[in-house]
Amino acid sequence: MAGNGTPATALLTRQRVPHTLHPYDVAPDTPNYGAEVAAALGVPPERVFKSLVAAVDGALTVAVVPVTGELDLRTLAAAVGGKRAALADRTLAERTTGYVRGGISPLGQRRRLPTVVDASAGRFPTVYVSAGRRGLQLELAPDDLIRLTDAVTAPIAAA
Repeated sequence: MAGNGTPATALLTRQRVPHTLHPYDVAPDTPNYGAEVAAALGVPPERVFKSLVAAVDGALTVAVVPVTGELDLRTLAAAVGGKRAALADRTLAERTTGYVRGGISPLGQRRRLPTVVDASAGRFPTVYVSAGRRGLQLELAPDDLIRLTDAVTAPIAAA
């Protein structure tokens, strides 16, 4: 798939991590975007994860949660030993990760941030996360995602 290279896919290739790229076509302003991406890919939405950048006690942290739910900010803060969390400013998140909103991958970020992956990822043989740009997801084993991001796992998704 020429032309699909991103820092995330480059990292996976360098590390020789098995993965599959999945292009999709969903307008960025579509309501319930994550569910529409899952539908476009033909996979259950609980296997598709979104990457959200939050500030925990002032330190940026990446939360990887299923598109079927919301991020529980209190649980995220507790997972990294913090007290308070809030979603980060969009511009700061984009500048820090090197990715644009809607295409932020937990992998291959410009500056490696502490990462928390929702514990539900472990229920699946593979999960889908952004490959680093809108319109492209990558599928990989959750253990590889956790290892490459040096993530902790916790139940950070709220239904």
